[in-house]
Amino acid sequence: MFSYNDLQVIDVVARRGSFSAAAEELHKVPSAISYTVRLIEERLAVELFVRLHRQVKLTPAGEYFVEEARKLIKQMELMRLQTQRVANGWSQSVSVALDTVVRESRVNTLVRDFYCAFPDVELHLSMEVFNGVWDALADGRADLAIGATAAVPVGGAFDYRDMGTLTWKFVVSKDHPLANVEHKLTAEELVQYPAICLEDTARTLPKRVTWIMDNQRRIMVPNWYSALQCLKAGLGISVVPTHMAIPRIESGELVEKQLVNKPAVSPCCLAWNTECVNPALEWLLAYLGDSEQLHREWMR
Repeated sequence: MFSYNDLQVIDVVARRGSFSAAAEELHKVPSAISYTVRLIEERLAVELFVRLHRQVKLTPAGEYFVEEARKLIKQMELMRLQTQRVANGWSQSVSVALDTVVRESRVNTLVRDFYCAFPDVELHLSMEVFNGVWDALADGRADLAIGATAAVPVGGAFDYRDMGTLTWKFVVSKDHPLANVEHKLTAEELVQYPAICLEDTARTLPKRVTWIMDNQRRIMVPNWYSALQCLKAGLGISVVPTHMAIPRIESGELVEKQLVNKPAVSPCCLAWNTECVNPALEWLLAYLGDSEQLHREWMR
């Protein structure tokens, strides 16, 4: 109904308070400004301005129209700017999936530094478990994954960076019946107690469970925070990432026990969709660093 020029004329007339002043700012003649305003009023079938001797004053309808017109002008400018940015490789948002094994304390620093570098790009974070990380990449819900298992279960336009291996410790509550056992524990001894397991967040890929004995009952939890709470309460047993277990072992909350069959180490990696590369994603890849830095900052 109204062009950008129409809205701009109404905005300037309202701000300057006269047709002549608006004409001066817009580099037009006063008659052209007056004509544009009259055409808009005819389309609306209302008066936007009360004409005084050398000035104009907004009517109540005019005040409403100007308020809405300024919103539209701002949206048009934003749309123009973002269209130009997209043409130059800019993205409105970047999505990062983090496996729950990574250090959560590192996430806050990542978010702060990202927004310092890209104040106008949204950073979308999601916490995933096991194959849920790859699922998020394969489905396009994530552009980048931190802490993904290196055993890639999907094919596609992905690239990788090694993050080293994740080691595990078997722990129980200090009051658990197994806490005082001195010998290495066998599967027959472990199967008597529920295994605390994280629920794989994969939606389409097969779900995985990291550690469980045959015919062992399970307590399914959504994340490592819940798993640690269940462990401390003595509700079950589990293996925990070493960097999460050590502080709780040192504080006496949990007790480490040795197993006959040690849990296998888990190779991890940084993975990203090469078809979604943009300046913000390139910055993240440079910021996260090489394999040694990734392991030191996110897996220890």
